[in-house]
Amino acid sequence: MLFDRPLVPAILIQRYKRFLFDAVLDDGSAITGSCPNTGSMRGLTTPGSRIWLSEHDSPTRKYRHMFEMVEVADTVVGINTGLPNRLAEEAIRAGQIGDLHLYSTVQREQKYGRNSRIDLLLTDPERGRAYVEVKNVHFSRTTGLAEFPDSPTARGAKHLEELGDMVEAGHRAIMIYLIQRDDCATFRICDDLDPLYATAFRRAMQRGVEAFAVKCRVSPQQIAPDGLIPMDEPACADL
Repeated sequence: MLFDRPLVPAILIQRYKRFLFDAVLDDGSAITGSCPNTGSMRGLTTPGSRIWLSEHDSPTRKYRHMFEMVEVADTVVGINTGLPNRLAEEAIRAGQIGDLHLYSTVQREQKYGRNSRIDLLLTDPERGRAYVEVKNVHFSRTTGLAEFPDSPTARGAKHLEELGDMVEAGHRAIMIYLIQRDDCATFRICDDLDPLYATAFRRAMQRGVEAFAVKCRVSPQQIAPDGLIPMDEPACADL
């Protein structure tokens, strides 16, 4: 995925109220912008960090700049949670995630389960339906290891339960953990920060839900899916 316009470099002053950030552009201008990530962004909001912003000219937008990437430990990390569904679809169509590219139709944001929407619904006359939930991953506290979640997520646990329901109804159900950084070689469910999610994950795997972790190449010019990385074995024990 190439950005429509070059990203604008800046220095982060602060991220606050979940939706906002202050920064200083390279020309010295102080700006306030929108942050397309309402999560904790643990480890990614240190004041003084080098960041990259997209620019938007729409008169209906309150803020011209939107937070897209941050440099952490010599790695550029994508933080925009609006991109993973698109990137996961790119990975599927490129044949990077098992046999999912063999499904004939991909639809986004379809209603299912208990008043929920599935991120991607794959359908095929011969293969039936595959329900795909996509989670954005940017947390890493150990070199080479990506983890999810970085804070408790009751909504995420609910999604895992609903995916299990789809399997029991005779369909396929898949979790895709989309990692917006390229310095990680393995992925793990973060059971110490959210043990309830870890329990829900293990239950979902026992019920037949499939899980894949997809790494991305990330730069201020583009974000592109770059294939699967393995799930960390200790975290998957007893599944």
